[in-house]
Amino acid sequence: MIYPIAHGRDAEDQDKRAPLFEVAADLLRHNIALGKLQPGLVLQESALSERMNMSRATVKRALEMIEAEGHICRFSGRGFLVAGNGSTPKREDLRQIELDLTGLDESVGKPNWLRIYDDVAYHVTRCPVFGRYRIIEVLMADEYSVSRTIIRDVLGRLQERGLIQKSRTSRWVVEPLTSQKIKDKYELRSILEVAALRSAKLPVQDLRQLADEIKAQSANLVLTPTQWFSLEQRFFEMVILTTPNEDLANYASSNRLALEACQSALFSLGLPPDTQSILELGQVIELSLSGSISAAASMLSMHLEKARDRTIAQLKITAIIDPPEDFPSYLQFV
Repeated sequence: MIYPIAHGRDAEDQDKRAPLFEVAADLLRHNIALGKLQPGLVLQESALSERMNMSRATVKRALEMIEAEGHICRFSGRGFLVAGNGSTPKREDLRQIELDLTGLDESVGKPNWLRIYDDVAYHVTRCPVFGRYRIIEVLMADEYSVSRTIIRDVLGRLQERGLIQKSRTSRWVVEPLTSQKIKDKYELRSILEVAALRSAKLPVQDLRQLADEIKAQSANLVLTPTQWFSLEQRFFEMVILTTPNEDLANYASSNRLALEACQSALFSLGLPPDTQSILELGQVIELSLSGSISAAASMLSMHLEKARDRTIAQLKITAIIDPPEDFPSYLQFV
């Protein structure tokens, strides 16, 4: 759950199939394991996108995933090398190479908004920490090889979730995430989430298990982004979303979106997850389970104040970091 923007989508919009970049990553892992992509083989986005009938953006994201896992590595030339002992670069025509593509379903080569949504959201949620960006529809359509109708559908859904806006001149923009915006979001979190905690119907057994997991963490242990998001999300679902006030739960969920996106973007820059923040949530749980709801509410409020300050401090670091070079061309800094 590195990319939290997937939470909260309407049930009727859920797609049970994996995002296309995950399908591509699975196919590459599978063919490496089979030996069809041998150690030392040079993998390039353009050839693989043609061979797998996917966009270059999708293949690029898949290659980045399996590089992080150690299946492939970068080298002095263009592209990646399949990892292996003593491997030297081997260049073959990837368009002609025999691959096992049995994992593909009939719709893989026909992108729709469900198939490109996660990839677009991934890039859109990374850029607000660096400034204001404009989204160019025609370039996005070219990037994913889809019609502008599909692109507008994707952008409309991102707008509904508050991740992008339309300017007065009807241009799609991603507004910068400033320190003041973070303060405002956390002020609202404190109001909404503390109120939700006070009325929550806590799942005692599941919450005890979560508390034990958190207690097992050491303050010096570095969590992965996936672990951090998982623990944080489980706390939110068990403590905040169990309020019987559905409107309160919905407002609390919506208010977190931009902050979750900000945190995901900061993680992508290499900033480590804050274990202390998770330990604070553990204290909120312990107080709640002991029946001290007022004390738990006070602890949650203090936790949110500290989380606000930590987030602002991390955001300031981005002022001296250049934006990632892998932003797609449809995102233009303004």
